[in-house]
Amino acid sequence: MNDSNIQLDDNGHLKHFLTIEGLERSLLLNILETAETFSGVGARAVKKVPILRGKTVANLFFEPSTRTRTTFELAAKRLSADILSLNISNSATKKGESLLDTLHTLEAMHCDMFIVRHANSGAAHFIASHVAPNISVINGGDGRHAHPTQAMLDMFTIRKHKPDFSKLRVAIVGDILHSRVARSEIHALSILGASEIRVIGPRTLIPWHIETMGVHIFHDMNAGLKDVDVIVVLRLQQERMRSALLPSESEYFRLYGLTEEKLALAKPDAIVMHPGPINRGIEIDSRVADSRQSVILQQVSHGIAIRMAVMAMTMQSQSGIQPEGGHADPD
Repeated sequence: MNDSNIQLDDNGHLKHFLTIEGLERSLLLNILETAETFSGVGARAVKKVPILRGKTVANLFFEPSTRTRTTFELAAKRLSADILSLNISNSATKKGESLLDTLHTLEAMHCDMFIVRHANSGAAHFIASHVAPNISVINGGDGRHAHPTQAMLDMFTIRKHKPDFSKLRVAIVGDILHSRVARSEIHALSILGASEIRVIGPRTLIPWHIETMGVHIFHDMNAGLKDVDVIVVLRLQQERMRSALLPSESEYFRLYGLTEEKLALAKPDAIVMHPGPINRGIEIDSRVADSRQSVILQQVSHGIAIRMAVMAMTMQSQSGIQPEGGHADPD
């Protein structure tokens, strides 16, 4: 699925942010640099900048996600936007209202941006293809397809600790098959020039032909973690255990759970990441999750800055707003 043709305006600026696939390295670096200008806003006495004052952002979450939804809400508020958060799964579509009817209703309320999370791959692209020209769409995660802001906040976190991507060996561990995070991470790391990208997991959770994305496949955790700089541990959905893809939680943890012993195989200064929420004792041992090498809580903080950057940049395309971090809102 190639969304790059509708993501950019005629000047090459972000109009929508649906996927990382197909974007230029310079644009990803621009997102990271813009996020850097916003990273200190949370530490100010007045935690706002006026960039999106007068704009209305609608959070359209067709599936639950507390972390993603709340960080988008906080990012929008720090940009001084008005927020409309809808749990669509419990409202319009349950009443038989079509997706397009819901969108047109929100358009009539003069919303400027939709943050979309949906269980179906391609939903964000579908919405971006049907909204009014003045509305931007940001993908908050769609099916198995993409989760671009999660990948970018991870790139931002990595760069804080290891600025030169060309020297990095990165391992992504777990359920690669069902992970939109993994796909977006692989695209982002490839575009930014990572030296090597490894995927580690059982054969039942590794997609066919994923090597065409330029990754190296490992089914043995010890071999896969050897001398890596970054470890991204993916969340394991409980339904995978019930679908015969895995034997048991304890067996999965024995083979693919990140423990101190397995972490010791990576480089001594390797960092550990996780998109959250964590299943302790299944994907990762608590001693690792809470260790000095873990940057999991930093990922959450950086997610706000990245989402501020993406929202500001897409609004720049729509209205000429400048996305620089600027000054605190005097009001």
